[in-house]
Amino acid sequence: MDRIGLFYRNNYLCRMISAEFILSNALQQALNAVYKISEAAISLQKTRKEFEGDFTLVTFAFTREAGKKPEEIGQALGEYLLANVAEVKTFNVVKGFLNIGLSDAFWLSYFNSVRTHVHFGWKPANSSGKTIMLEYSSPNTNKPLHLGHIRNNILGASVSAILAANGHKVIRTNLVNDRGIHICKSMLAWQKFGNGETPESSGMKGDHFVGKYYVAFDRAYKAEVAQLQANGLSEAEAEKQAPLLLACQEMLREWEAGNEAIVALWKTMNGWVYEGFGITYKALDVTFDKMYYESNTYLLGKELVQEGLAKSVFYKKENGSIAIDLSAEGLDEKIVLRADGTSVYITQDLGTAIERFKEFPDLTQLIYTVGNEQDYHFKVLFKALEKLGYTWAKECYHLSYGMVELPNGKMKSREGTVVDADDLIAEMYETAFLKCRDSEKLKHLTETEIKSLSKMVGMAALKYFILKVDPKKKMLFDPNESVDFDGNTGPFIQYAYTRTQSVQEKAGLDLSADKLVTLQAAERELLTTLYDFAGVIEESAKLYNPAIVGNYMYEVSKVFNRFWHDCPILKEEDEDLKLFRLQLTRLCGFTIANGMKLLGIEVPNRM
Repeated sequence: MDRIGLFYRNNYLCRMISAEFILSNALQQALNAVYKISEAAISLQKTRKEFEGDFTLVTFAFTREAGKKPEEIGQALGEYLLANVAEVKTFNVVKGFLNIGLSDAFWLSYFNSVRTHVHFGWKPANSSGKTIMLEYSSPNTNKPLHLGHIRNNILGASVSAILAANGHKVIRTNLVNDRGIHICKSMLAWQKFGNGETPESSGMKGDHFVGKYYVAFDRAYKAEVAQLQANGLSEAEAEKQAPLLLACQEMLREWEAGNEAIVALWKTMNGWVYEGFGITYKALDVTFDKMYYESNTYLLGKELVQEGLAKSVFYKKENGSIAIDLSAEGLDEKIVLRADGTSVYITQDLGTAIERFKEFPDLTQLIYTVGNEQDYHFKVLFKALEKLGYTWAKECYHLSYGMVELPNGKMKSREGTVVDADDLIAEMYETAFLKCRDSEKLKHLTETEIKSLSKMVGMAALKYFILKVDPKKKMLFDPNESVDFDGNTGPFIQYAYTRTQSVQEKAGLDLSADKLVTLQAAERELLTTLYDFAGVIEESAKLYNPAIVGNYMYEVSKVFNRFWHDCPILKEEDEDLKLFRLQLTRLCGFTIANGMKLLGIEVPNRM
């Protein structure tokens, strides 16, 4: 990874020259001295675990100018570094790969420069000068949040945190889909079947209450369609002529016309849903800086269509609809305005994007967290904005993610077979409680302590299990597997963190001393692993991928456990060595706490 090793604490800049910086400069000098190559693109990577060394240079790129074989180049450069660079201790050449090992003195110098940095690996706010708006959640107000929304929310929240840790100013937004035919379905069902029932009178959470009527509409509608088919209509005719659907369409027209009674019902039912959403968001620890509502944005973009016509970006079809032809870009024709003058989703999205850049003049990037079933939509949206002349269109990005499935298959909202987010969260708490209660590692805790801990463990299990998977991949979520104190899980990492805390409590030593020691293998492995944290955060932000942070957290925890086993701390008789190991343990604790925070996960001080 290419970075200059910046670490921060309490908004004060602490600079240190990174290993990559030192080695890159030294290798450039070596290439110039040995082969008269004055300017070279030097790319270093971490040495693979099966080889000895800290950093690796691929030498194949220099064979033409040097006139030597890759192995010969590696040998010559390694010998130069060993003779001229104090930080280099060893080297070896494997085919065209030069593996370089740094000295203990370098790693200890690095360690002493960062060992007390609580905010180890983070950059100060807005240090990059970029302002990024990231949209996530985007629920419909006709049903509760479900498992798919959980992935969306924790992915959006985590990417927001990772971008902020890289110094960007992040505006977290939520565009609520609070209007349309699907919303009217819940409203109409409540009118017909509700008998004045409310969330309070039913004892149901508001979003679950409204979702119940969305399911009720679908069941009643299917019964009407079946009856019409029995009366001789085709399935397609029956679906279009079912009285409930016709009534629903009429309700939407009346809402758009401003019918007071319909608008009042819409506000009431949406209010129930927002109350319910708020409880779920709090449980997930998800927040937003700005809320947008489709009821306020659905007309945006209609004027833009006329602008596009004038610029010949859009064209009018024979039936009166307006479209854009993107076949030259490998896409298809896309309608942006229907023949009757009504908007489609992309019309609104065009207008909303432009309004956001007007509302926030310093905005440099707009990111949409939406499932991969909308990949094509966003390709069209961004290309249309680009053709309309908006230069920032190239900075728009679709944070696409795969669907979440359960062992028993996909979810369907209309049929009421979704896994509600609240039900899943409750199940995670219960599963975590049973695991904690039965764990030999936690036998020392009281039942009250286990109940308190289980919520933190359950949420860590849920978030980590989802975030450790590359967003682009479809995933299978297994609640029971996620709550495991062994393996690549949130609870495993939490337990490693508590070890970093408990040993310091038991030691009772002043950790401000500054002693140099010779590194043992497990100490060196842990320190060099911790060194990677800043680069991991940077890479995760570049790829919008929290899985990079998550799996690094797992690696840190595994390496720490090996260090814990191989390098006893409290039994160590050498006080200087004990102190160094305590300091290294504390730095590991900082790293785990910071990394898990980027995933939206709390770490307990004791387990």
